[in-house]
Amino acid sequence: MRHRLILLAHGSPDPDWRRPFIELSRDLQARLTESAVRLAFMEFAAPTLGDVFREAASEGRTSLSVLPLFLAAGAHVSADIPRQIAEAKKELPELRIELLAPIGEDRRVQALFREIACEHWPGDR
Repeated sequence: MRHRLILLAHGSPDPDWRRPFIELSRDLQARLTESAVRLAFMEFAAPTLGDVFREAASEGRTSLSVLPLFLAAGAHVSADIPRQIAEAKKELPELRIELLAPIGEDRRVQALFREIACEHWPGDR
């Protein structure tokens, strides 16, 4: 079993918007091994989640985790991504695909948000 972590961002045609996600992906590829991490986009950019699923299957990978780089679970996380995973499992039954909670729902990310917000609070002036 060769595992792959798929970082899933919303997507934008704007390369400046995509840049932080590409940098995160490259950093994790260097840290974990290049082939262990892929970046995918829901829309407006490539590769799509389906593209990354097919790539993984063609490489003989059988275990995938999808980490939505979203602040919270909205329609994409509750409906669109599960639908795409179900479609991939029909097309590529050898794949085991786990959908992780959106990164913004992790208590550590929330704590970091609070810390950053407090740093910018000027207090009562």
